[in-house]
Amino acid sequence: MKVGYGLCANLRGVALVVVVGGFTACAPHADAVYGEPGAPLPGLDGAELAEFLAGAVLFDKVFTPEEGLGPLFNENQCSACHTDPASGGTGGSGEEVVKATRYEGPGACDALSREGGENIRKQATPLMRAHGVERETIPPSATERGEFTAPPLFGLGLVEAIPDKAILAREDPDDSDADGISGRPGRTADGRLARFSRKAEVATLLEFIDSALRFEMGLTTPLKTEEETINGMPVPPETDPAPDPEVDERTVALLTAFVRFLTPPARAIPRSEAHRDSVATGQRLFDGLGCTACHTPSMRTAPSEIPALDRKTVNLYSDLLLHDMGPALADVCGFTATPAELRTEMLMGLRHRPFFLHDGRSFDLREAILEHGGEAQRARDAFSGSGWLAQEYVVMFLLSL
Repeated sequence: MKVGYGLCANLRGVALVVVVGGFTACAPHADAVYGEPGAPLPGLDGAELAEFLAGAVLFDKVFTPEEGLGPLFNENQCSACHTDPASGGTGGSGEEVVKATRYEGPGACDALSREGGENIRKQATPLMRAHGVERETIPPSATERGEFTAPPLFGLGLVEAIPDKAILAREDPDDSDADGISGRPGRTADGRLARFSRKAEVATLLEFIDSALRFEMGLTTPLKTEEETINGMPVPPETDPAPDPEVDERTVALLTAFVRFLTPPARAIPRSEAHRDSVATGQRLFDGLGCTACHTPSMRTAPSEIPALDRKTVNLYSDLLLHDMGPALADVCGFTATPAELRTEMLMGLRHRPFFLHDGRSFDLREAILEHGGEAQRARDAFSGSGWLAQEYVVMFLLSL
């Protein structure tokens, strides 16, 4: 009897292959985590599930100006941008966040804080409009402008639980192995490893939620009780009737719990054996073309007091590092990112997204791959030269994620 082991693409993610007597069977890792979009992680206890459910209500809550919304904002509820295919997903066309920065060279990214900050808020409350302000404008000193789609939030609690050393083990800032890929970690202003946001500037989910409340909804929080300015000018007091902070610590904690406990989406169920074989072929090609040099298929979480996060496999398809993606995808700079650098996009749940790339410019996966440049140029050229059928296999694999 012949027995062998390897990797394959099955309906639940990267899995163990057991070959017995010439027949191949795929079995998911026992510690891999998945579920329906918007569902909680499996294994939460009663208190954790209660926090998740309470946070879900707040995530869908519509905030009013009387409760602190604005006076400048982008949307009035979290799920306005994170709604597809369920609360915690991505947004629709026209809901992109507009950002502007000034780039003065490596290590010198100006987020334009003196002129209102990089986030250009597109809406105003009635009281603010009565003062003649409809929205913020891009500061004249900006040298870059960019649009960003709302990132899916599914599985981010597991991503937060990945140990720093697992991410840092993949960095190669000087391209010491000469493969053309020189990923490096993003950092926060105080030097911590950052793994969230398209420019890898946010270290924790708590900070991610806090900044979204302040910049996207204009809600002050216990971490920052002062309103953001209007292109650098103070907010007229009469336009902001709610006392600060406008959301309390408990609200921030529950919203964070909701995002932390969102499960990653399950892989697509193959329609047939032929479809399963095609997806497996696409996965082998995806690896062979060099895509997994940045889109790391899986990592494991560290030991955690929360069993649902404890030593789990996360099929994220990202190394969570910054990579130069070439001039075609360049836009704003980040705290430690050049305009051309982006954190490797996580591909888990890709089949649920209506458009692709960080700015949603493409509705076609083949076109999105061909937009890659910079450190991804070699893999992009290999894909381009691989022929239509091979490309179709790769796309079928990606649409199974």
